[in-house]
Amino acid sequence: PYLTRCMLLFQLRMQVDPSSFALETRRLTISLICDCFYPNAGGVENHIYQLAQCLLLRGHRVLIVTHAYGEGWQRQGVRYMARGLKVYYIPYRPFYNQSVFITVFGLLPVIRDILVRENVDVVHGHSAFSPLALESLMHSKALGLRTIFTDHSLFGFADLSSVLANKALFLFLNVVDNFICVSNVAKENTVLRGGMNPDRVFVIPNAIDSLAFRPDPSARDPDNITIVVISRLVYRKGADLLGAIIPPLCATFANLKFIIGGDGPKRLVLEEMLESYDLHSRVQLLGSLPHHKVRDVSSRFAVSQTVFIYTDILFRWFALPMSQVAFSSRRLYA
Repeated sequence: PYLTRCMLLFQLRMQVDPSSFALETRRLTISLICDCFYPNAGGVENHIYQLAQCLLLRGHRVLIVTHAYGEGWQRQGVRYMARGLKVYYIPYRPFYNQSVFITVFGLLPVIRDILVRENVDVVHGHSAFSPLALESLMHSKALGLRTIFTDHSLFGFADLSSVLANKALFLFLNVVDNFICVSNVAKENTVLRGGMNPDRVFVIPNAIDSLAFRPDPSARDPDNITIVVISRLVYRKGADLLGAIIPPLCATFANLKFIIGGDGPKRLVLEEMLESYDLHSRVQLLGSLPHHKVRDVSSRFAVSQTVFIYTDILFRWFALPMSQVAFSSRRLYA
């Protein structure tokens, strides 16, 4: 029977057209496009960078397109990162929340020039919050390129901003070939918001490097309960909720301390809370953290106590902080 199966497999392989596997074996040129990228810090930025590095390791050619960054827009033009990763910082300024203004055709000349010059095969856009990604996917499909879109977050349906974002999603993304979501809940949300065919939406859960989040016993503080928060300080990440729960928790537990890493427009809310309740000695604001220091800060939590509080307003079923805490074998409250 084993020899018979081998002969059948050999006959089937001889009958298959080798050209049908050409797209899988040949070296592709892949463009990752999003408003969110370094030097800005965040989960989407890190995801794009790590994905690009993995694609480079598989032998593909990868380039990233984002808008200009820095005070005075010093970071413009072409930059190179690890393993020859090419990054285009196009000369467009962010309009709101590190995103360019949505114009439909305003980005066409620059995006077309990059895609044609680099002979791109696949265009991969990220984040429904990114007008740069949405417009680029539409223009890429008009050029006959393969397109894919990854949605990282959940959206509502009732408020004005969600209604406008969902309309833009429907307008730009119905031409995209396939979609990726980080959970089944996110898939349902994306399908409802964009009116997409569910068969074209695939779920690839978030993942972490488990070695990067192993507890560090030397960082333990046995005399205090330490709660570590590492997040962008914005409304959708629950920064207002965090500012509201810290004072009563500190009043209830005398040995409770907070370490908060991250920056954003809602940092002012936390600073006002510290002034009002005189909690400077118990709440430490670290500001924006480089990625290589996140593990050092989070390891203090991983070994010190047993509680993690997740305050994201748009709760995601498979959020990265939850994965990291689960790996550390700690209790999670969301």
